[in-house]
Amino acid sequence: MPDNEQGQLDRNIQLSEPLARRLDKVAKSYGASTSEAVEYLVRLALDRIELRSAIEETRGQRIEAQNDPRLDWWREAKFGMFIHWGLYAIPAGTWKGERVPGIGEWIMYRARIPVGDYEKLSEQFNPIDFDAAEWVSLAKQAGQKYMVITSKHHDGFCLFDSEVTDYDIVAATPFGRDPLKELAAECEKQGIKFGFYYSQTQDWHHPDGDGNDWDYNPEEKNFQGYLDEYVKPQVRELLTNYGPIAIIWFDTPKGITRTQSQSLLDLVHELQPDCLVCGRVGNQMGDYASAGDNKIPDEAVDMDWETPATINDTWGFKTYDDNWKPTEELIRKLVDIVSKGGNYLLNVGPTAEGLIPQPSVERLRGVGRWLEDNGEAVYGTQPGPIQGLEWCRSTQGADRIYLHVFDWPENGELALPAPEQEIDGAHLLQDPSISLSIDRQNDLLMVKGPPTAPDPVDTVIVMTFPA
Repeated sequence: MPDNEQGQLDRNIQLSEPLARRLDKVAKSYGASTSEAVEYLVRLALDRIELRSAIEETRGQRIEAQNDPRLDWWREAKFGMFIHWGLYAIPAGTWKGERVPGIGEWIMYRARIPVGDYEKLSEQFNPIDFDAAEWVSLAKQAGQKYMVITSKHHDGFCLFDSEVTDYDIVAATPFGRDPLKELAAECEKQGIKFGFYYSQTQDWHHPDGDGNDWDYNPEEKNFQGYLDEYVKPQVRELLTNYGPIAIIWFDTPKGITRTQSQSLLDLVHELQPDCLVCGRVGNQMGDYASAGDNKIPDEAVDMDWETPATINDTWGFKTYDDNWKPTEELIRKLVDIVSKGGNYLLNVGPTAEGLIPQPSVERLRGVGRWLEDNGEAVYGTQPGPIQGLEWCRSTQGADRIYLHVFDWPENGELALPAPEQEIDGAHLLQDPSISLSIDRQNDLLMVKGPPTAPDPVDTVIVMTFPA
């Protein structure tokens, strides 16, 4: 909308008489002007719209799954590792000497690479440095409790041994091994839950998959045939040949119908009843909801949900994406998400040689070191009662509230909205011997801490309930 039209709109908004009276009454009760009340209410409404947009309804959680005990381990876990790995790690963002804009794993689509040309990348894919034990060990060092890896991304290449196609890592590459089988075994050994990403709708390699309109005519595609004859047999392979699978992470539902989403959900639960299906199966059929990429709601959400996120700007490896988020930011994002009831699925994009980039390794280990001291305030917690403050977050356990202080006040005095629960004591999580004074003053809870932040990233204060 042009600026002049926006200004005209601002001047000409008309309210009905009953609504105007209500607005005036609300404004007076808070000692505010009518214009201040209008601005506040509009801002509140916009915040709620933005909250909804962080989790699209179609990628939401089925109502009947909200109390499903099959999710209990996932609700405890809070933090997982996402892995985007495939042929796209070879061009790593560059095609025929030109940098291709966008995220690394979308290079085939962005550059409109013909299927025949892209297929040839498989002849070069030989990740001799891949070590399943190292990858799983890194997840453990980071404090991550589950792992999800791309078994087939939108480019159609399969990172597992499939009887349905020869376009897979065992049949089409010099590597000739199934890394997913090795990862499944290693996850079981090291106590990490294991899951698969699988692109059920977009497939730029298959003539009936969604997305490729430069090699194939969209009007001639038979998506139902692709779903029945290609997708479901591969899902069956993934849930039959790799032991217990914790999650199937479908993606980009696009135009998939409710019936088609339901059929995938039913197939997964038939083959492995305990396997969770993420919300991107589409049509609000997920066992848990999936937020948009790198999106975090502005307030606590009353359902099970997860944010998939990148450490830099891409998912698949790109040689020139050096925009690495600081460890401190990753820790605060984890806390922010957990304080609102979500899980954090943080991505790494290994190289074509099978190495996780060192900047990712360093940051994940940094998050893990923080969790070693503060994990009690993250794992297995619920959103805390103190919400909506910029400088802190809160999580809650059975008998205590954890206050995560990002910005420590200069004098060490913290003024909080008083929670409904009675608080009988407070101490630093990292040093329980340091008790903090607390004083309830009407609607405020005053907590007196040291003058400088014990932890410059996130100081966790434990506030306990009476026994």
